[in-house]
Amino acid sequence: MREILPALSAWYAAGVPFGLATVVAVSRSAPRDPGAAMAVGPGDEVVGSVSGGCVEGAVFELAQEVVASGEARLQTFGYSDEDAFEVGLTCGGEITLLVRPVSPATDPVFGEVAGSVAAGLPVTVATVTDGPAPRGGTLAVWPDRVAGSLGADGLDVAVTADARGELALGATGLRHYGPHGERREDAVTVFLHSFAPPPRMLVFGAIDYAAAVARIGDFLGYRVTVCDARPVFATPKRFPRGVDVVVDWPHRYLQGTDTDERTVICVLTHDPKFDVPLLQEALRRPAAYIGAMGSRRTHDDRMKRLVETGLTDRELARLRSPVGLDLGARTPEEVAVSVAAEIVALRWGGTGTPLTATAGAIHPH
Repeated sequence: MREILPALSAWYAAGVPFGLATVVAVSRSAPRDPGAAMAVGPGDEVVGSVSGGCVEGAVFELAQEVVASGEARLQTFGYSDEDAFEVGLTCGGEITLLVRPVSPATDPVFGEVAGSVAAGLPVTVATVTDGPAPRGGTLAVWPDRVAGSLGADGLDVAVTADARGELALGATGLRHYGPHGERREDAVTVFLHSFAPPPRMLVFGAIDYAAAVARIGDFLGYRVTVCDARPVFATPKRFPRGVDVVVDWPHRYLQGTDTDERTVICVLTHDPKFDVPLLQEALRRPAAYIGAMGSRRTHDDRMKRLVETGLTDRELARLRSPVGLDLGARTPEEVAVSVAAEIVALRWGGTGTPLTATAGAIHPH
């Protein structure tokens, strides 16, 4: 959704209705996760994707129909031998889409939501997908306010509470309620789509490897900051556009920086005077990934020094060192791929094993 927002915002600002298809549920080997979106705008212009090409033709027609009728539709696509290469998912999975018309008249809060997402401000959009409530009705929930309605006060109250919980986790998914927000009923299905600010990647050590790691971090959607105490190396021209470059002692910068359970920390300095105080701070704060570059000899010496600082075994177990998966990487770019692969594997519980050597679902639930 973030990728296609510029086009959607332009259409919305011009008052031009468009059809927006959003993945709200998946099963088995579905190609895209909930929240993936595709839109059909003026002149039959298409932006985004919901399946990587399997069902986009059918979704294009659905989007045109909902704009013409003004009514949202819920559609499930699965695999079948007869139509696998026409409108089915050749991967064997199943996706459910909500396709709805969007314009200032049908969705008065869309513009405000789009502005928040573009500015990196947290917001969750709740949309009715099924049940005795207006399908396609939306409620936007920020940490401190709400806009819109799902058609019943009780439902709005219950959904607002859940939406703020999902927003804190950056989570997206379906919730079920009674017609007036009853918790133990499932008459109304609501899709909660959370737009949390992009997770942060903090890269310490402004070396060639840092430039490559910053580049791939930016590609993966992280908000990247590179920090080094040496101003001769920490210059913006050495790093991709959009990457923040900070000149400061690494541990001091980290002490003054907020991190959370999505933050990635890459320590590439491999110099004890930088590494030890930095990792002492990093291993005692929230982070999804903490990796440190260096040879095995460097790692052993580093671990000895970290033990002497008083870090516990549990804290030390969080450190991924030497950094990255074993890909045989040599160049800075190859090492960056190795680091990114480890981050992705840790995030989703992957093993790093070649898929040809595994069996079962490629994308486990």
